[in-house]
Amino acid sequence: MIPMSTLGRPVIQLGDPKTFDLNFKGPVAKRSCTDVLCCIIFILCIIGYIILGLLAWVHGDPRRVAYPTDSKGHFCGQKGTPNENKTILFYFNLFSCTSPSVVINLQCPTTQICVSKCPEKFLTYMEIQFTYRTNKNYWTYYSQFCKSTFVKPAKTLTQVLLDDDCPIAIFPSKPFLQRCFPDFSTKNGTLTVGNKTTFEDGSGKTRNAIELRAAANRVNKILDARTIGMKIFEDYATTWYWILLGLIIAMLLSWMFVILLRYIAGLLFWVFMVGVIGIIGYGIGHCYQEYCNLQGQPNSHLTVYDIGIQTDISMYFQLKQTWFTFMVILCLLEVFIILMLIFLRERIRISIALLKEGSKAIGYIPTTLVYPLLTFIFLSICISYWAVIAVYLATSGVPVYKVITPEGQCKHENTTCDPEIFNTTEIAKACPGAQCNFAFYGGKSLYHQYIPTFQIFNLFVFLWLINFVIALGQCALAGAFASYYWALKKPDDIPPYPLFTAFGRAIRYHTGSLAFGSLILASIQIFRIVLEYLDRHLKEAQNNISKFLQCCLKCCFWCLETVVKFLNRNAYIMIAIYGKNFCKSAREAFNLLMRNVLKVAVMDNVTDFVLILGKILVTGCIGVLAFLLFTQRLPTIIEGPTSLNYYWVPLLTVIIGSYLVAHGFFSVYAMCVDTIFICFLEDMERNDGSTERPYYMSQSLLKILNEPSMQTKKP
Repeated sequence: MIPMSTLGRPVIQLGDPKTFDLNFKGPVAKRSCTDVLCCIIFILCIIGYIILGLLAWVHGDPRRVAYPTDSKGHFCGQKGTPNENKTILFYFNLFSCTSPSVVINLQCPTTQICVSKCPEKFLTYMEIQFTYRTNKNYWTYYSQFCKSTFVKPAKTLTQVLLDDDCPIAIFPSKPFLQRCFPDFSTKNGTLTVGNKTTFEDGSGKTRNAIELRAAANRVNKILDARTIGMKIFEDYATTWYWILLGLIIAMLLSWMFVILLRYIAGLLFWVFMVGVIGIIGYGIGHCYQEYCNLQGQPNSHLTVYDIGIQTDISMYFQLKQTWFTFMVILCLLEVFIILMLIFLRERIRISIALLKEGSKAIGYIPTTLVYPLLTFIFLSICISYWAVIAVYLATSGVPVYKVITPEGQCKHENTTCDPEIFNTTEIAKACPGAQCNFAFYGGKSLYHQYIPTFQIFNLFVFLWLINFVIALGQCALAGAFASYYWALKKPDDIPPYPLFTAFGRAIRYHTGSLAFGSLILASIQIFRIVLEYLDRHLKEAQNNISKFLQCCLKCCFWCLETVVKFLNRNAYIMIAIYGKNFCKSAREAFNLLMRNVLKVAVMDNVTDFVLILGKILVTGCIGVLAFLLFTQRLPTIIEGPTSLNYYWVPLLTVIIGSYLVAHGFFSVYAMCVDTIFICFLEDMERNDGSTERPYYMSQSLLKILNEPSMQTKKP
């Protein structure tokens, strides 16, 4: 027989009641280290991560990302080199860059040299040969865009093309991203380069700006992006203090919302449910009205089966069957919601009481609202370290040169070469016009061969650390809120500095357990990333069956990650309370939740709704105020910034920032409610409300049980 309480609910025992510690008064103080093996592995991985960073720092060179590289692999603008004063990369023949991706990847099949400034005028090599006799200044200007300094333009055009010493033509350009790009502009609706629509390309052909844009169309988009970027920067410079003010107001509103939840959580929920019922009721009435209006209409009696599949969806709304089906579905949904509210009203009351209790707990431990800032700092450190190592690994190696031909029809295309002796090799003879240009940085040493593996290790440890930081925050917050719940007399018996104490316990005793849970989650996430990578690179080679399997795997791993996050979260709460290892804590948390699965489902839905409502409320209020301010619609109240280029730039920044601020506050609130809920369930199973074993829950939660004979702990 299952014993029944006075409420008529089963009292689920965890075994012999003697196994309970009847003197349990909150988070266990005497603890031992848990999951030591995983802790050791975690520390070794961090040490290996640091060693990898040192290796990448020794072999890598981030200047290869910051500085452009010429065709010989030399940096432009690097101090202590002949190119120290030549900071800009210049392309000999931009017309050869027919593929936009070639220009973006900076591997255009033309000679690239470092120059001190970009050309500012139209000049061709043939023009220079004619004007050199009368004015040598033109050649002095032109020669700075050649590989080496020449006394005079003595070589013929054919010889210049073969030796690739000088460009056959230069065009007005502007430096962008330390590279010379054509100076495109629009004059009277016509695209021009240097105020010209047509010009000589140096080989006897007349070109126009449209052709040059076709060869560098992606570059033109980058130039447009530069203009937009400058305008956005100006908007930020004008509105930064308004943005900061908006984020401060969002923080204050989030704080107020958390406080008000203590008093209006129930009102918010019931207003929402009444609104949902009213909207569904309106939908039922509208469907019934449309159904009645179609009475007697021709062809309205037909069924979906009769008309078959139609591209015009509106045809289905001309059938009575469609509106009748919608009406039945909405009626069933309305009945389901009403029945749920009727039969689950007591559990909904418990959820609302937990929301109010969470607000009270945060009010007693306000330092918990500052903890998201610490988490943000830790996450920023992890992200920065990962990005730096990724850059250093990507720039490790020595210059690698490959054969590039303008037409791309040489059999030696993309083969490695040596630029010092390339002109004397058979490749240069077999492929006229071929060049040995710098391609990338690499090498054949053991370190360089394992760079892809190091990048994967870098990503995996990064995910592990990110999940560990989040787990540490959840465990620390859970320990602080558990101290509140199990305090005999609130707030007098709440231990001093509960958050600091819980954080210290988590680091000192449970690093291994937190690392264990983070490792499981990181492993699932790395598998998801691998699946995404394979899907992107093998998309065209996949058939329908493989695509279906790929989608199934993605869905399964997403569901698995969601479940693991839920289990880990509750396991960390049990670790913070009892100090057991991860597996035991996860098992006990899972069993506890499964014994109260209905309460869990209702509590999660109610909590999620209220918190989502809070985020929307805070973000919406700040967003509306920012919109009115940045669009100059509050001139009588306050004068906002004027002459903005794009008002949506600061507006979106304020909206996104406000949401993140609200999310930071309410993530603490969600952890508070989850912890109190776990403690509440433990309290219900440990104690029976008698004088010998009274409940630890507050009077507000005790009233939900509606049993006057039950008592709470007396100090």
